[in-house]
Amino acid sequence: MTAYTDKITATRTELRALYGAIPQATQAFGALGKAVKEGGVLDLKTKEFVALGISVADRCEPCITLHVEALVKAGATRAELGDVLAMAIQMGGGPSMMYAAKALACYDELAGVAVQAAE
Repeated sequence: MTAYTDKITATRTELRALYGAIPQATQAFGALGKAVKEGGVLDLKTKEFVALGISVADRCEPCITLHVEALVKAGATRAELGDVLAMAIQMGGGPSMMYAAKALACYDELAGVAVQAAE
């Protein structure tokens, strides 16, 4: 099994190649991301929780890993992450449950949480 840190590195490598191939489009998308993260009334952590919920419901594992990484850096707790994952499962059903499990495993790895699997 590939470590989530390796998956994040691979995603960033692939994105750098995409940035080189279509710089105008990716710069515009980057500007949109910056504008929505810096503007508005919600704090960055809340916005990242929204993005994670959408990522789980849309089943985008690279998105999940990047948003979980941002949440770890923003000080999100495992309990907070669990609440967001529960909502994403409620909205997305069984497939979202599978990706929620990936998001939790990613969080545990990046935050250095040692968790025993349920028996």
